[in-house]
Amino acid sequence: MNFRKYLVLAGVTVFAAAGDSMLSHGMKQTGSISLNHLQGVIFAITNPWVAIGILLLLAFFATYMTALSWADLTYVLPATSLGYVLLALVARFLLHEQVSPMRWLGIALITGGVGFIAGGPALTEHPYVKPDERAQETLEMAAAAQSSSRDSPQSMLLPRDTKNGAPTRVQS
Repeated sequence: MNFRKYLVLAGVTVFAAAGDSMLSHGMKQTGSISLNHLQGVIFAITNPWVAIGILLLLAFFATYMTALSWADLTYVLPATSLGYVLLALVARFLLHEQVSPMRWLGIALITGGVGFIAGGPALTEHPYVKPDERAQETLEMAAAAQSSSRDSPQSMLLPRDTKNGAPTRVQS
């Protein structure tokens, strides 16, 4: 994996943690909202911390989609889960939240799991199938589907066109 791909994964991690942190800070200032009262939701979005959090989460989705375009989900998601560590540190030291020892243990386990994932391939290797073989398989599947559909009870209700096998209506 090249430097640019590591940079994208770092972007996913940082944008997610920063966006979630800003959103949390802004929502604590805004207070409780309900989807039944749309004006409260709009008021929350006008909070600068919430707005910045939303923008950072949009950047997260852009970098996340980029990462998924060149790597498997089973690689990207664990590799970017280091954001949980970053998020716990931000929550503890900037948002002054209490992080229990059990949560720190969970974060340590996540970090260990990321180490296992990072050592594997980013993309699943698939055996190469020649285009001619793939076309032949598709034709065989289509023929099997066509023959099974002719024997269905519905196909017996309408007469079929002799040229293309399509059901035709009986004219009265």
